[in-house]
Amino acid sequence: MSGSPRIVVVGDVITDVVAVLSGPLAAGSDTAAGIRFSGGGQAANTAAWLAAQGAEVTLAAAVGDDETGRVRVAELERVGVACAVERHEGYPTGTVIVLTHDGERTMISQRGANLRLTAAQVDRALAAAPDAGHLHLSAYTLLDAGSRGAGLRALAAARERGLTTSVDAASAAPLRRVGAATFLTWVRDVDLLLVNTDEATVLAGGLDPAAQGRALTAVARRVVVKRGAAGAVWVDRTGAVEAAPARGVPVVDVTGAGDAFAAGLLTAWLAGADPRAALSRAGDLGALAVSSIGARPTS
Repeated sequence: MSGSPRIVVVGDVITDVVAVLSGPLAAGSDTAAGIRFSGGGQAANTAAWLAAQGAEVTLAAAVGDDETGRVRVAELERVGVACAVERHEGYPTGTVIVLTHDGERTMISQRGANLRLTAAQVDRALAAAPDAGHLHLSAYTLLDAGSRGAGLRALAAARERGLTTSVDAASAAPLRRVGAATFLTWVRDVDLLLVNTDEATVLAGGLDPAAQGRALTAVARRVVVKRGAAGAVWVDRTGAVEAAPARGVPVVDVTGAGDAFAAGLLTAWLAGADPRAALSRAGDLGALAVSSIGARPTS
């Protein structure tokens, strides 16, 4: 990635408690599982996957003034992420319990200190990264009222500085709560919007993926619809549509797969790759992510 611009990622740092269930969840009873504690958070995961590819990356985020927060920051720094992460006394570092089985996952979240991310902190992170050329925003920052100002400021500040921008739409349920029209107003004119199938349906209705992408290019210059095992579709305002199949690999844990996909897409696209090559690189990293437990690169 030598010569490529620094990427500033804005969003969440989380501790993931991942439970890979042996079978369907037995409500009100016991279900055997393999359980692992690891670093998570959409923004932190994407930053880690970017760093693993050799990208220069800064993460703007918030953690609690606790041991968990110190561990989460240290592990990101070890893999090469520059952490513009502030600690907040009296707030726990965020935690997500992830229940995964048969290629599906359910998340139970405590956002914790992620809600304390501020616009001023985003400005400080960008000021400390004069070599930045791109800003990537986890939409969780927009979807939580406590951190919304930071997310809106991140996009505005990026435009002021001439950075390209991307947003990962994050999660269907909170998108429904804030409303599609409101969210699309927040992300208007971003250079790249990433949505999975459920998020695309919330934002564009029950259309086929290419039609969803075309509808969303009224807001974003480029849209990628992530379809899991069915691959992905790229649509831009010129009307170009590119589809790519998913890699056929055994699925162990889908946690962080979308974040790995985003990192692969961004590094390829920012290096000048065409949509087909960018989707191919994204698919490679997504396949790598689902092949092991946890949301981060394993080496």
